[in-house]
Amino acid sequence: MILPGATVRVKNPADTYYRMSGLVQRVTNGKVAVLFEGGNWDKLITFRLSELEPVDPTAGRKKAK
Repeated sequence: MILPGATVRVKNPADTYYRMSGLVQRVTNGKVAVLFEGGNWDKLITFRLSELEPVDPTAGRKKAK
């Protein structure tokens, strides 16, 4: 489920932002506003819900002993 505050990745290979991850700002009528931050720039882009996939924030982390 994609809700505001979630991290998502663009899965549409035809999109300029393909495979980039960002933070969901709002979800309205099947469209999602995603904030991309990179160095000295921020960009808010709107995508269709079907163009995004949620990112597991714990993927790739090692468990602490």
